[in-house]
Amino acid sequence: MLSKNQIKNITRLKQKKYRQQEGLFIAEGGKVIKEFLNSTFKLVDLFTTETFNVENESIVSEADLKKISCLTTPNTALAIFKIPEIDTLINEGLILALDDIRDPGNLGTIIRLCDWFGIKQLVCSLKTVDCYNPKVVQATMGSLTRVNIVYTDLSIYLKEVDVPVFGAFMDGKNVYQTKLPKDGILVLGNEANGISSIIEASVTDKISIPRFGDLQATESLNVATAGAILLSEFRR
Repeated sequence: MLSKNQIKNITRLKQKKYRQQEGLFIAEGGKVIKEFLNSTFKLVDLFTTETFNVENESIVSEADLKKISCLTTPNTALAIFKIPEIDTLINEGLILALDDIRDPGNLGTIIRLCDWFGIKQLVCSLKTVDCYNPKVVQATMGSLTRVNIVYTDLSIYLKEVDVPVFGAFMDGKNVYQTKLPKDGILVLGNEANGISSIIEASVTDKISIPRFGDLQATESLNVATAGAILLSEFRR
């Protein structure tokens, strides 16, 4: 049975300030946890209703699991892992940069897209949602273990690079008619406001996904959906 102190220490990891303070994050679900166990991430504690046959494992009841879960419908396991030290930036190949993405589900999907399309480096602005937010971790389905993610001042970073910087804009050039390089940076903007003016100043090529609907009434695409289309074109 979990103590009140254990429950308190685990549930507070839902908040970014405590994750940063403790250097720990939560992962839930058998598939997601196994991805982390098979990676370089270090397990601290595992609370499960079914054994994983690993060290630092505690068998708990469904009732106890529900008390610490971040999910509306708890899975069969919850694990706590150490947040790794910040990795060095990988400045080669195609790099994806995010300008203040706020929705955890969007970030999680984008991390999965990076994994799918072989994007090794994801650069996030300081205001982009924390990649160790439980909802982000859940949405990545383990892809977080295979993508190098760095948070930095995006405006300074983009000023220092010497590769073309592509930005997703509604009024950019048709991506289907644009020659795209193998090396470069693709910037995706905030869900509500797009790419900020300070980041736009560093964009060398504005690209867009044309609308094909007869009414042309759709205002915009979800940022993760747009990212999928653009990354597919870069990899074509």
